[in-house]
Amino acid sequence: MPELPEAEHTRRILERVAVGKTIAKAHVEADEIVFEGRGRRWVARQLDGRVVEAAHRRGKFLWLALDRGPHPILHLGMTGTVRLKGDDPLVLSSSPKEVDRSWPPRFTKLRLVLDDGAEIAFTNARRLGRVLFRESPPDEKPIAKLGFDPWTDMPAERAFAERIGRRKRAVLKSLLLDQGFAAGVGNWIADEVLYQAGLDPRRRVESLSAAEVETLRKKIRHIVATAVKADARKRELPERWLFHRRWGKDPDAKTPDGEPIQFLEIAGRTTAWVPGRQK
Repeated sequence: MPELPEAEHTRRILERVAVGKTIAKAHVEADEIVFEGRGRRWVARQLDGRVVEAAHRRGKFLWLALDRGPHPILHLGMTGTVRLKGDDPLVLSSSPKEVDRSWPPRFTKLRLVLDDGAEIAFTNARRLGRVLFRESPPDEKPIAKLGFDPWTDMPAERAFAERIGRRKRAVLKSLLLDQGFAAGVGNWIADEVLYQAGLDPRRRVESLSAAEVETLRKKIRHIVATAVKADARKRELPERWLFHRRWGKDPDAKTPDGEPIQFLEIAGRTTAWVPGRQK
């Protein structure tokens, strides 16, 4: 599933390719689930002829600031991508081995043709992503309900401890997955954070010492920053990270030090952890 690093990778594509350009033509696939009940003609009218002034992101949500509203918000969902014509897609660890290089890609819901000929496609294989329209995206739901973004506005030590203190009954893994707490942290980032912090994903927040709270904060920031700087390319993440060994529920999975990796379910998500290291 795309998480904050993949969303930031996508924002950078949009910033590089679309900002300062005019949307010459919006090709819209009829899908009232993806477009929040909006018909294809309505969607096209909001986009055709509009100038893209900026590309923004908070957590896993992206939005284009146009020369006038409403402005389109993209949420990638479980399998959504933003593709640029001529570029290979970013490969996620859970992606199929075969890369779809067709154009438009399969499952395209929205394709924007810009005035310089560049084309951008939003794909949504499982229809769990969304294209929403808002007059002021950061001030309206769903973006206004998001928590802090670990890449752009990570709280300082005291502010983070205060936020943690308001979630005393939460289980650690569930807390990290809560987008109202930390926007953009998904399943693999949460597992990596808790692994590197040495914290059992089943522990409750109130059991953490002040030192453990600060370790948690630093690890969230470090892991997100490292993945963003790698431009979300999995092969460039540090070899010793749990990330490289957490997929597929392999019963024989081990860390580079030979510690067994176990799997359990928390908050409806598969959790990979190392009992010998996480307490």
